[in-house]
Amino acid sequence: MSAFEKLIKHSKKVSNFSHLSSICGWDQASMMPAGGAQARSEAMAELSVHIHGLQTQPQLEEWFNDAENEALTTEQQATLWEMKRSWQQANVLPEALVEAQSLAGSKCEHAWRTQRKENDWVGFEKNWAEVVKLSQEEAQIRSDATGLSRYDAMLEIYEPGTSSASLDIVFDDVKSWLPEMIDQAIEKQASESFVAPSGNYPTEQQKALGLDVMKLLQFDFNHGRLDESVHPFCGGVPSDVRITTRYSEDEFVQSLMGIVHETGHARYEQGLPKHLAGTAAGEARSMGIHESQSLFFEMQLGRSPVFIEHLAKLCGQHFIGKDSSVFAVDNLQKIYTRVKKDFIRVDADELTYPTHVILRYEIERDLMNGVISHKDVPELWDTKMQHYLGLSTTGNFRDGCMQDIHWTDGAFGYFPSYTLGAMYAAQFMASMRETVDVEAAIRSGDLMPIFSWLQDKLWSKGSLLTTDELVKQATGDVLNAKHFKAHLQQRYLNK
Repeated sequence: MSAFEKLIKHSKKVSNFSHLSSICGWDQASMMPAGGAQARSEAMAELSVHIHGLQTQPQLEEWFNDAENEALTTEQQATLWEMKRSWQQANVLPEALVEAQSLAGSKCEHAWRTQRKENDWVGFEKNWAEVVKLSQEEAQIRSDATGLSRYDAMLEIYEPGTSSASLDIVFDDVKSWLPEMIDQAIEKQASESFVAPSGNYPTEQQKALGLDVMKLLQFDFNHGRLDESVHPFCGGVPSDVRITTRYSEDEFVQSLMGIVHETGHARYEQGLPKHLAGTAAGEARSMGIHESQSLFFEMQLGRSPVFIEHLAKLCGQHFIGKDSSVFAVDNLQKIYTRVKKDFIRVDADELTYPTHVILRYEIERDLMNGVISHKDVPELWDTKMQHYLGLSTTGNFRDGCMQDIHWTDGAFGYFPSYTLGAMYAAQFMASMRETVDVEAAIRSGDLMPIFSWLQDKLWSKGSLLTTDELVKQATGDVLNAKHFKAHLQQRYLNK
């Protein structure tokens, strides 16, 4: 057996344990009773240590060295490079730190689910302090190993090849034109009237509606399912994708589009190259690319007038007896493109969303680089919210710095992926339109021409290419934010 073949076999073993960890995490967030938290945390910590041990076995270095001297195809070389990158990422962390982070993260996240509801910053801060401390230790270790800044070393986990310097340039550009565009859109919409959902929209009816929309989006139910959680997410593995949403019976708008969003994540997972399953090359390229697929589904497809025609029809079928004017195409279009300055990121409209991301990016960057303390976060959050959106979160931790799940388990460096994803999604749509009649495909109800383009240009590539190579092959250019700005101008200002 060649060294490369040994690495593939070993990678698939690691992947099998990661599969179990992912499903345990899904269960913890959606199904597990509260009383199981302590035992589950200990079990997942033990599993994390075992996976880390497999990823860092001493013979791997020799196998990588030997494999690099073997005659490999172009695809095998790319697979080897990606496996080695993942190995290097894991190898820098001591086992004790991995175990401590797993325990601290599970404890903090589980308590957060109650503490957020109670606006309990004091209780949350006690747990979060340990998560931050351990994350800063990780950032320092990764920085020492790569020569990057501490935050950039963490960013590399989610966005390989991206730096805070490049993000600063992109985000500074967005900050130069977005605030004015938000105000213009709000002013333009001030004279527009719409009918808001009212009454009761039972959860079961909302779920049935969501399942029908997932069928329209060609989700493979033989390899995935829909459930409910506090925070919507997509988890599991490509052969068993788990997506969740959250329901409010006062309205159906958020849960429905949340399902569209998470289905985008899921379709990407289901479309990854199956012959590379179990290897790093068979995984998603980056979180920004992953987010580009969910936002392509939600923003580029889901909120387009022609797709909303389908949503309007399906809403009428599932919410019989409700005010049908709510489901009129023009009314739903207004609801789904309504711009409002508000506190909650996951509920934010497409136009104000980047401000929520930039705020978090600036805080987590300075937190990991040691410029600020975790105790400074509530005040900084309030200051930045007032600056970007004119809103104060003084004393309102629930709708401020405690609203997201990401920081509870140390996912620092993740947030930029959201706005990078929106930019990639706009660029992919602009390129797709050059060869695909997007509106005609959506109107017909057969979206296969759209999904075929995504499968061919993106999903089937896994991580065989760098992010820049992937985007350039698909669109002819690396990331260019002009497509995102043009998309927003056309949708919200008709320019």
